[in-house]
Amino acid sequence: MKKLLGEFFKGIIRENPTFVLVLGLCPTLAVSISVINGIGMGIAATFVLLGSNIIISLMKNIIPERIRIPCFIVVIATFVTITELTMKAYSPALDRALGIYVPLIVVNCIVLGRAEAYAQKQTVINSLFDGLGMGVGFTLALILISGIREFLGAGKLLGYSVIKGFEPVFVLGMPSGALLVIGLLLGFFNVLKNRKT
Repeated sequence: MKKLLGEFFKGIIRENPTFVLVLGLCPTLAVSISVINGIGMGIAATFVLLGSNIIISLMKNIIPERIRIPCFIVVIATFVTITELTMKAYSPALDRALGIYVPLIVVNCIVLGRAEAYAQKQTVINSLFDGLGMGVGFTLALILISGIREFLGAGKLLGYSVIKGFEPVFVLGMPSGALLVIGLLLGFFNVLKNRKT
């Protein structure tokens, strides 16, 4: 059980997809304008990571080596389609807000990277905990980035005004603001990491 918890927590801390591995930055930059968008994208990516890691781990011995990447993409695309159709049916506003970035999970480096580097070599249960940990780590990173951008860039949190008379920093609501916030957070986490070593 300790090993499985280690697999889970490495995606949140030691191998966080956004702040350590620096993967999946395209959707992170695009959807992190509000916390709701960040949570929605995080849940979508987590579902795809979980499903694809489990199926790829189950099928690793029957997928021919020559066509493993196309097979991985088909498995990932299946879970992305399920996610997208569910979102369109039950949360059309979120679907519109996330736009093209939900279908692009198919080629997200986090998902394909975990399939290639981890799920095809590990047991189903290890792959499940790895996918869950990576998904939760990605979701937490999105919440942190979008929380900072929504609060400082719009004076809101979860769509509600937080402080009356607050002058928002409009640049944080723009794409350049996303780069700025991610850059500062990457620097902050690198300083913390270097202090520990």
